[in-house]
Amino acid sequence: MIRKTNHIKTIFLALAVTSLAFVFSCASAPRDFDPNLKGAQLIVDPECISLGVARVLGTPISFKGKGFKPGDSVFISLLGVEKGGKKVDVPLADAAVDKDGSFVAKVATLSKVTEILRADMGSNAKNENIVIISKPPIPEGTYTARAVSMESDIKADTTFTVKGPSVGDGIKDWLGGLTGKIVKK
Repeated sequence: MIRKTNHIKTIFLALAVTSLAFVFSCASAPRDFDPNLKGAQLIVDPECISLGVARVLGTPISFKGKGFKPGDSVFISLLGVEKGGKKVDVPLADAAVDKDGSFVAKVATLSKVTEILRADMGSNAKNENIVIISKPPIPEGTYTARAVSMESDIKADTTFTVKGPSVGDGIKDWLGGLTGKIVKK
């Protein structure tokens, strides 16, 4: 029994260290707008995510912008290039610009599933939402997140990094598969 208990403690310690390593590899203090820049600006929080299904779903992603035309709307996409030169244009969010020329656009769960994970949503026998994985997610890399005004030619960019899933993410996704919340086809 002592041997089994030590083995379980070792597994949990390894999981904790792996999870902390991921947290610190993508973690950074939230950015703020540069007061020295004139014109439109865009920031994203967090600046980095990993492609674990549970991690993407559980991480709130929000874009904040300023310097846009009051009363306008913005559309936010991730732009990049896959290996082989194929362009990536991932629509993520939209928002209304307030009277101060600012906005906050939160990425909805459906956008996370269909656009970042390139998966589908469904429901199980308990009528709970599930994620159905049938193809790979967007490629790892550093993307340009771009906010584009709908009524004017105002644009603003920032970087958004996408990393592969960590070991901890793999374990969470495996557990999600066991519980029927994540289905791979």
